[in-house]
Amino acid sequence: MTAVLEPPVSVEPEPRKRSAGLFRAFWRWHFYASFLVVPVLLVLATTGLIYLFRFQLEPVLHADLMKVDQPAGLVAQPYESQLEEVRAAYPGDRVVSMTEPSAPDRSTVFSVDTAAGARDVFVDPYEGKVLGALNPDRTLSGVAILLHGELMAGRWGDAVIEIAACWAIVMALTGYYLFLRGRVARARRRAAGAAGAVLRSRHGRTGAVLGVGLLFLVMSGLPWTGVWGAKTQELATSNGTSFWGEDPGALSNPTSKLDESLPHSHTVPWALGKTEVPRSDPANRTGSVATVDTALEVGRRNGLRSPMTIALPADGSGVFSAIGYAFHDPGQERTLHVDQYGGRVVSTYGYRDYPVLAKVVAQGIALHEGRRVSVVNFWATTAFCVGVIFMCVTGPLMWWRRRPKGNALGAPRGRLPLRATPGLAVLVVALGVFLPLFGLTLVAVLLLDQLVLTRVSRLRAWFNVSVPRG
Repeated sequence: MTAVLEPPVSVEPEPRKRSAGLFRAFWRWHFYASFLVVPVLLVLATTGLIYLFRFQLEPVLHADLMKVDQPAGLVAQPYESQLEEVRAAYPGDRVVSMTEPSAPDRSTVFSVDTAAGARDVFVDPYEGKVLGALNPDRTLSGVAILLHGELMAGRWGDAVIEIAACWAIVMALTGYYLFLRGRVARARRRAAGAAGAVLRSRHGRTGAVLGVGLLFLVMSGLPWTGVWGAKTQELATSNGTSFWGEDPGALSNPTSKLDESLPHSHTVPWALGKTEVPRSDPANRTGSVATVDTALEVGRRNGLRSPMTIALPADGSGVFSAIGYAFHDPGQERTLHVDQYGGRVVSTYGYRDYPVLAKVVAQGIALHEGRRVSVVNFWATTAFCVGVIFMCVTGPLMWWRRRPKGNALGAPRGRLPLRATPGLAVLVVALGVFLPLFGLTLVAVLLLDQLVLTRVSRLRAWFNVSVPRG
């Protein structure tokens, strides 16, 4: 578990002996990284699977709210009429946004700020009646999103996920080394019919396939994090670029960001989330008064993708923001800001206007969420989540089967020969600098190893720590 080395000797070690030492050292780091990574990855894979199937699961769980029948001869009511029904049902509360139905048999969804928090209110678009409401954070997919993003523990949960993501990189890299270096030994064990040999081979082969995907998902998820994401955004901004789009069309100093205008930031395209919201021009009060239907029509005429979400004006100088999410193609996502008096387009901003870095991140996140390349990405991400769950189960199972009897954890013994392997030392330092939380936790682990584990005999035996010579 430690990177501190034995004093160098004058005789160069035999190549086979050095490789054996590396194998055991990598196995040890892979073993200990799993203690943090496996529980978090299991949560992320399970919640990610729920999130992937949210459009299939939620309408089944809440069919009375989300599904509607179209009576013969009826057409959908104007959205402004539906909005008035919601305001009548929730007097004194602010209606924040409206999302048009995703299909003819689906409800219109209004997001409402209530004293009890945000609520999704569902309206039958044909009869114009309010069907009921849900707390979006207490639905199955809502809880999955909160767990996936921060373990429902705020900044601390976000930090735990970021640390686990960093160590997942270590686990993936050491796993590849173990897979390649140990293939002959695994084949011998299978041929000899050794206990657990088949499970170990399946674990290794599955990991070899999933490793690349794991590295991609970790890197594409890091922009969400509170330390790496925030600090990298600061660095990007200082160099004239950004993870986010910057809408240049504001008429005055804006008072909010687009994702702050909606209770569910995941309904806003990633790069548009921090876009400043322009203002309506009060000088146009004498002109026509726009409605939510006006904003939708303006969005359609300008080619925004449906279903659109319309963020409503918060006050007398606010705008209607028509958001075309373009679910399967981030390259088509765009937002129009519509003056609430004259109905004219105040500004428009979309993918083509993003900085290069924001375009890369937007595409990466679409792949991360399984919504790029249509069903191919969806089912590949589904298979990946199932594979990760398999790895999170088989890893501990292999340890349980081979764990030693008595008072010991059964960790492999080995030290990383950094002095004898400069390239490895550079890689470890580079990871520590590039991933600050990994670097900090690595230092903490090494200090714990040197100051505690190697000095307390019971802990030394439990963790199978070797004492440095000299």
